[in-house]
Amino acid sequence: MKAIKASELRVKSVDELRKLEQEKTENLFNLNIRHAAGATVNSADLGVLRRDLARVKTVLTEKLSG
Repeated sequence: MKAIKASELRVKSVDELRKLEQEKTENLFNLNIRHAAGATVNSADLGVLRRDLARVKTVLTEKLSG
């Protein structure tokens, strides 16, 4: 899984960021469930997904506050 750069996120609109945040949250939830169930999950993908979600939330907050 490839990480998203913050510069790529800054060119997106607020609506696009909200949609991306929703998708990343759902993907993280599903990946956590599969990991907990013992299915073969690349644990590095969990970290990448968490950081991507944090980047999306950070950029979204930046756009909404200023």
